[in-house]
Amino acid sequence: MTLSVGRDTSGFTAILPLAVSRLAAASKGGLIPFALAVVLSLAAGCERSSDSPPATDFAQAAEVVFVGGQACAGCHADEALSWTGSHHDGAMQPARPDTVLGDFDNAEFSYNGVTSVLFERDGEFGMATDGPSGALEEYRVTHTFGIEPLQQYLLELPDGRHQASSIAWDTRPAQLGGQRWFHLYPDDAVDHEDPLHWTGVFQSWNTMCAECHSTNLEKNYSADPQSFATTWSSIDVDCEACHGPGSAHVASPEQVSLALPAAARAWVMDEATGIAARSTPLDSAAEIEVCAQCHSRRAQLSDEFLPGQPLLDGFRPALLDEGLYHADGQILDEVYVYGSFLQSAMHAAGVTCSDCHDPHSTGLRANGNAVCGTCHLASTFESPRHHNHREDSAPDCVDCHMRAEIYMVVDPRRDHSFRVPRPDLSVRIGVPNACNDCHRDETAAWAAEQVAGWFPDGRHSEFHYGEAIQAGRAWQADRVPLLERVVTDAQTPAIARATAVSLLGNQLDDTVLDLVGLALLDDDPIVQLAALDVVPGVPENLRIDFAQRLLDAPLRALRSSAARALATLRPRLSARRQQDLDAALEDHIAVQMFNADRAQGHFNLGSLFDDLGQPGDAEQSYLEAIEREPGFAASYINLADLYRRTGREDEALQLLGNALAMIPEDAGLPFALGLSLVRSGRQTEALEFIERAAELAPASPYYAYALGVALNSAGESERALAVLGDAHEQFPGYREILLALATMYRDGGEIEVALVYTRRLIELWPADPDARSLLAELPSLDRSRP
Repeated sequence: MTLSVGRDTSGFTAILPLAVSRLAAASKGGLIPFALAVVLSLAAGCERSSDSPPATDFAQAAEVVFVGGQACAGCHADEALSWTGSHHDGAMQPARPDTVLGDFDNAEFSYNGVTSVLFERDGEFGMATDGPSGALEEYRVTHTFGIEPLQQYLLELPDGRHQASSIAWDTRPAQLGGQRWFHLYPDDAVDHEDPLHWTGVFQSWNTMCAECHSTNLEKNYSADPQSFATTWSSIDVDCEACHGPGSAHVASPEQVSLALPAAARAWVMDEATGIAARSTPLDSAAEIEVCAQCHSRRAQLSDEFLPGQPLLDGFRPALLDEGLYHADGQILDEVYVYGSFLQSAMHAAGVTCSDCHDPHSTGLRANGNAVCGTCHLASTFESPRHHNHREDSAPDCVDCHMRAEIYMVVDPRRDHSFRVPRPDLSVRIGVPNACNDCHRDETAAWAAEQVAGWFPDGRHSEFHYGEAIQAGRAWQADRVPLLERVVTDAQTPAIARATAVSLLGNQLDDTVLDLVGLALLDDDPIVQLAALDVVPGVPENLRIDFAQRLLDAPLRALRSSAARALATLRPRLSARRQQDLDAALEDHIAVQMFNADRAQGHFNLGSLFDDLGQPGDAEQSYLEAIEREPGFAASYINLADLYRRTGREDEALQLLGNALAMIPEDAGLPFALGLSLVRSGRQTEALEFIERAAELAPASPYYAYALGVALNSAGESERALAVLGDAHEQFPGYREILLALATMYRDGGEIEVALVYTRRLIELWPADPDARSLLAELPSLDRSRP
C-alpha cells in the first residue's frame, strides 16, 4: 500500500504497515502503577535477561549502547545501594519466591461468577482463570509488577504477548486491610468480551505497561502476523533509564560523562517570607522531563528517544482534559503527576522533582512536614497563624495542599499542583477542596466562609483559570472572553493556557482565530501543540500561514501535527515547504507505525488516506482498526461515511447497525446511523436514533442541536423549538443552537422572539455575518405582517 502526496512526491512514498496512535489509558481507570511509558533507543551489546519473554536481539546503533545498571554499581556504590529495593528496582521482576508477594498456595478468588485459582507448581507460579473465550484455563505467571501498595502479575499468552492480570495482591499489612487478593474493577462486571478484560488491549504489558517498568525497551510489534518480540536491556528501571546509555562512560569514565538530569539544589531562605528561593534561576527542564517520560499522562510518538531530549520529541502530554482533571486542574483520573506539577507555584519557582524526592531511592528526602520545611520555615507555616487549626489537631501540609485520590482500589496518589485550598471554587464550579475532605459533614459554602474569614484579602476573590475551563466545557455564554483571559495571561501555567486554546477550538470565529495565531507564537511548545490541533478546522489560506513554519520544528510532536494539518494543501506550498511537508509527513506516519498495536493509528492513517483521495487505502485502514479493536467506535463511523461518499449507503447502514449492537453506549454510532437513515429516506426511524444519541450524550450541545434540526425537518416544529430552547438554556454559548432558534422562530412568523435570539447572537458574536443578516432582515418582516 503506497501513500502518494500530491502529484510530485519528491521521493516521498512509503509502504505502510497499518499503524496506530495509542490512547494513554483505559477509560475506567489506570492500568498499573506506572502504566505510562518511557521507551529509549535500543542498542547493541546489551546483556539479555534469561527471564525475558521471547525476544529478538537489540539492533546495532553506533555510540548508543546500554550496558545495564550492574556496570554502574562498581563506581557508584552508594547510589546503587540506595536504589536497591526501591520502587524503580521492583518495577518489574521475574516471578520467583523472593519476588512474588501474593498467596499462591492454591488460593481462590471469585469475581463476576468466575473462581480463579492461584497456585505454585514445580517452582513456577500460575493462575487458572477465564481466558479470551471465557473458559477457565491455566496461565504461567512470568513476572511481578510493582511492590507497594499492590503487586500485579504478568500472564503469558501466545505470539509474544504478556498481559497484566486484573486480580492483584494487596501488599499492605493485614491491619490496614491488606494481604488479600482483589480485583482492579470491583464495581464492574468485566468478562471476556469487555475491552477491560485482562486479555484485552488495555491490559497489554507490551502496549500499555512495559516501557515504564523496564529500561531500554523496544516493543517490536509486527502487524502481519499480529505478534510481539519485546526486548529490554534491564528488567527494571535502572540507572540508564534516567541517565541514558552508558557504554562510552564505562569505557572512558574520565573523558565521557553521562547526562545528569538532576538540577542543582541551590536554595536560599528568605527569613522575611519564610520561603526559600533559588540562588540562580533554573535554566533547564531536563530533570522534570526525564521524570515525565513515565510520570505523565501522555501518548508515545517514538522509541527513538533518549533521556535528556525534549519531552515533546517523543511524547504528547495530555492537557487538563475533561475526564482526566477537574476544571480547576485538580487530578481526577490517573494522570501521573507531571500535568499537575506544571500548574504549581513550585514549578514556576524552579522546584524540581529531586528537591523533594531522592532520585535513587525514590523516597522523600525527609518525612512528613519536614520535607516541606526545607523550603518553608516551620516557624512560619507550622503555626495556627497559617493553618488556623489547634496544635493538637493540625493537618499535615499535604492534607491541605496535596489532596489525594485513590486509584487501583488501594493506591492513594497526591495531587502535585500544591494548591491553596479554594472551597469558593467548589461553590462556583463544583470542584473538590481539601477542607471538605476532612469536614465531610459541612458544605463547601461553609468552608469558603471559614477561609474568607481567616484570609479576608486571600485568593477567594481572585479569578482562577478553572473558571474559564469550566465555562469552556459547559458552553457558558461567557466562555470566549474567559478563555481569552487565560490564553493571553503569560503568568498562567502553560498547560492551562494550552487547555484554553483547545477548548476555544471547539467553535471558531474571528476572535478565536486571532487567539490561535497568538498561541502558535507562544514560547511554550505545549501551547503551540494545542493550537496546531485546532488548525485543521481553519480556512485553508490561514491554515497555511499558521502551520507551515512548524513543518521543520525541532520537536517531533509539532512537526507531525503541522504535517497532518497541511497534508491536503501540498500543491499550494512553496518548493521548500513541500520538502518540509514530505519530511514531516514521514514523521507523522512513523508515529502511527510505531504504535501499530492499537486501533487509533489505523484510524489516523485511514483519515489521512481519505483526505488525500485514496479511498481504497482508507477503507483498508479502517477495517484494520476494527479488527484490532472492535470496540473503537470512531472506526465504524468514518468507514460508514466513506461508504456514503462512494455510493455504498446500504453497506454503511449495515456496518453501523452491527456496530451499535456491539457498542450500544457510544453516542456517535446512533447519530451516524440516523444520518444514514435520513439519506435512505427513512426519516421516522432516523429520528429515533438521533434522539438516542442526544440521550447518550447529554453534555454535548451538538447532538441536541442536530435533534432539533431533525425534528423541524420532520414537521415537528413545536417539539424542535422545545428541544432547542432547553439546549440553549443548558449551553448558552453554543452558536448553532441560537442561530437555529432565531431562524425557526423567523420562519414560524414569530418575529419578536426571533429578534430576541438574534440579539443574543450579536451580543456574543458581534461580527457574525449570519446574525447581522438576520438582524437586518427581521424588522422588515415584522413590518410586513398584517
